[in-house]
Amino acid sequence: MTRPFAPGYRIPTDLLLKAYASGVFPMAESADDPEVFWVRPETRGIIPLDDFHVPKSLAKTIRKAPFDIRFDHDLAATIDACAEQRQVRQSTWINAPIREAYVKLHEMGHCHSVEAWQEGRMVGGLYGVSLGRVFFGESMFSRETDASKICLVHLVQRLNARGFALLDTQFTTEHLKRFGAVDVPRARYEKMLAAALQGRADF
Repeated sequence: MTRPFAPGYRIPTDLLLKAYASGVFPMAESADDPEVFWVRPETRGIIPLDDFHVPKSLAKTIRKAPFDIRFDHDLAATIDACAEQRQVRQSTWINAPIREAYVKLHEMGHCHSVEAWQEGRMVGGLYGVSLGRVFFGESMFSRETDASKICLVHLVQRLNARGFALLDTQFTTEHLKRFGAVDVPRARYEKMLAAALQGRADF
């Protein structure tokens, strides 16, 4: 981690993209904290795109098509939903400067969302940053059972279909490990990142 920006600082989009290209990403202590700090983990979480695992029970649910899956339909609302306080998480690292910066990245074609809709309401989703042939997953949320998991499955299908080479999850969780997420040391990750930044994939 490095020093935070001054309070109220806006994150320049060119700086943000350079940070991602070097294996660094921003976080905030809480939604109300105006400061942002940079994170470069010793160990990085990734989901190998060629070794993605869909649990059998989830595959069965997906076949029932319980949700209308949309891409980039409402990125700002997806970020806001990811930042909501929930019982399992009373605080969030998404603050105003981060929200503003990622909405701008979306306008530039570098930030995308996968959303699950049901009866006109967004009930789950995720968003992340695309650069080169890398997708950096940022956050996900669920208001209905399996909604975010199904969005993840659709994300991986899209990344594989469109020539992406690396899916970065920043960290691993027990939830993500069920899909094949693994931890890799920083040095190995940065080599993988450099290779995947070569060329271009269109989300």
